[in-house]
Amino acid sequence: MTTTRTTPRPVTPLAILAASLDDVVARLDEAGAGPDGVALDPALGSEIRRAAALAAGLDPYTAALSTPESPALRALSERTAAEDWAGDGSGLEQEMLSGHLEGQLLKMLVHVTRARQVLEIGMFTGYSALAMAEAVQEVAGEEGVVVACEIDERVAALAQECFEASPAGDRIDVHVGPAMDTLHALADAGARFDLVFLDADKAGYADYLRALLDTGLLARRGLLVVDNTLMQGQPWTGEATPNGEAIAAFNQVLADDPRVEQVVLPVRDGVTLVRRTAG
Repeated sequence: MTTTRTTPRPVTPLAILAASLDDVVARLDEAGAGPDGVALDPALGSEIRRAAALAAGLDPYTAALSTPESPALRALSERTAAEDWAGDGSGLEQEMLSGHLEGQLLKMLVHVTRARQVLEIGMFTGYSALAMAEAVQEVAGEEGVVVACEIDERVAALAQECFEASPAGDRIDVHVGPAMDTLHALADAGARFDLVFLDADKAGYADYLRALLDTGLLARRGLLVVDNTLMQGQPWTGEATPNGEAIAAFNQVLADDPRVEQVVLPVRDGVTLVRRTAG
């Protein structure tokens, strides 16, 4: 079942900040326009509007100046937005899509690392998997592969339909089921990955990290990319939601692990790059 496309709700720290500032500006305008309007220092009003413009314009600007997404990625994004996520009771939503800017970052990381074997933990409708597959195809041709783990059969089927319409779709090997089961099977088979993108259930992040490092799934010189590590600003604002608490705990586990070093990037909802240390 499909429905008309809706505007995604703000789910990144910057988007939430921009929406909040827009609301403040609207309320100031309403207060000033009423019969009992509140006199506002013009300089303060100007500064608030400037802050709102800075916050609201950053994401559109960076997206517009980044390389455009491919027709296949654009079609996948539109297909995802058209689905009736609210009506199926799954808890899934279109905001789970990685999107253009993060997809382009992942493609760039594949090229920079020259990754030939890529693993994705948590695929959703396949935007990030397809973005990385397009890069893998350029880097490694027929030898490149993206192994994608997804637990939900519906979104895996939707993703597969989109992959089949893409020239790079045959580079993606989808595994449907609990990701940890797939990781153990891959490890038992001796698989090693040059790049791993983690974007699954947040409560499982620490366990996925241990599995990647303890089993050797992440190659010695491999790169781990972790999504949502800023989780709408919850780790530092103190909002107590299960996902926010899970991400805050994971970030600390990662920071305390002597086997890795990492950098947290404020891209969308936070992207952390992780590599093994020499020791």
